[in-house]
Amino acid sequence: RLLGSRCPACGEVFFPRRLVCAKCLHEGTEDVELSTRGTIWTWTYCHVPMIGKKDADVAGYGVAQVDLPDGPRVQSILSGGPDDFAIGMEVEIDLETLRQNREGDDVVIYRFRPVRDGAGATSTATSTATSTATSTATPDSDRSAEPKGGAR
Repeated sequence: RLLGSRCPACGEVFFPRRLVCAKCLHEGTEDVELSTRGTIWTWTYCHVPMIGKKDADVAGYGVAQVDLPDGPRVQSILSGGPDDFAIGMEVEIDLETLRQNREGDDVVIYRFRPVRDGAGATSTATSTATSTATSTATPDSDRSAEPKGGAR
């Protein structure tokens, strides 16, 4: 599960969790479990191995900003190749336990992957963007802004 924070004063939801509301500056927030699905707002593919990977054969990795229905836009690694994603595509969380810490708690990372229907097929994008679109758009507070994308 992915945990965020909700401000009890104004209702704004944040990820990652925080103690002070960035919208109204109220001190004290409540933990809230966030949705396991979201929509790609923008994404790009890095054609180099991820930092810390010892396998030089790894082709690269995707990075996206994913809009969750709860409100926050989260940045995440994508699970898949450069032709697997599109702006507007529905994605779901993919959790991986890396190890256990000294207290015996699981250390878990998250990433997003395309949503697969019951037959195993990947859902289609709800955007007119092509599946090879990448973007250099920067996040802003205007969630209604159209993402900027281009061919890779």
